[in-house]
Amino acid sequence: MQINRLFEIVYILLEKEKVTARELAERFEVSARTIYRDIETLSGAGIPIYMSKGKGGGVSLLPGFTLNKAVITEGEKAEILSALKALDAVKPEEKTTALSKLGSLLGESGYDWIEVDFGIWSDRKREETLFNDIKRAVIEKRVIRFSYANAKGQTSEREAEPLRLCFKGEAWYLYAWCRKHEEERFFKLKRIRRLELTEEIFQRTCGEAVLKKEHGNYETDKVQLKLKIAKEAAFRVYDEFEDYEELEDGSFLAEITFPRGEWLFYYLLSFGQALEVIKPVEVREQLRTELAKILDKYQD
Repeated sequence: MQINRLFEIVYILLEKEKVTARELAERFEVSARTIYRDIETLSGAGIPIYMSKGKGGGVSLLPGFTLNKAVITEGEKAEILSALKALDAVKPEEKTTALSKLGSLLGESGYDWIEVDFGIWSDRKREETLFNDIKRAVIEKRVIRFSYANAKGQTSEREAEPLRLCFKGEAWYLYAWCRKHEEERFFKLKRIRRLELTEEIFQRTCGEAVLKKEHGNYETDKVQLKLKIAKEAAFRVYDEFEDYEELEDGSFLAEITFPRGEWLFYYLLSFGQALEVIKPVEVREQLRTELAKILDKYQD
């Protein structure tokens, strides 16, 4: 208990610069005499802590003190703080975060080269709340219930044992044991509604990297596409494709592998007239059929 208290005293002083012994005693619910002993212990361990008396006095650290003598290099400190900055992007703001604690202890050097936000441009409050509720269910091993809309827009009620939160393809997924289908499945967080954490505790675990496993509802049947994209949509080529060739007229030939499904046609149609499917022929023909259905809606 004393070790934890000593660590937190240092952290408090790194943040507030000066605090009275009475404030520390009230915070830790100990006597002022105990705080004085803690200060002596910290001083004996080489922490530059001191006390000043009179008005405005209190407990302080020497200005500029950080734990630069930690057994990690400057590069490792930067990587730790940058990783924590990324993790901060997936949860709402809290009064005290791991980033602020370690940032103070390590001097806050090297982590400000990156700023991460996994949210969309619209209000992300629902997304943050959902993420943190599911995170809690995973950590506490609590069975959850929710409504889920699949790729075809069909909604069903599910009960699942949440195993892991995963990020891939610009989206968050819940990896869980689905009791309805009696198998492990991925659920896209954006399609989860009316989440309920039950009091039932489960024991199931998953020890391996689940994104590398083959799953029927995640690593689905795929199709290799060859697309011609007009120069007006160049920004989408740069954003969404890795394998492409720029032609003399400014247009692009791009190749990409996508899972099959109705959603694929919605994606291709989002390019409007800027895209032409070259291969495979069956996708080209299916897209023609979808376009005909759309056109039919606008016939007088």
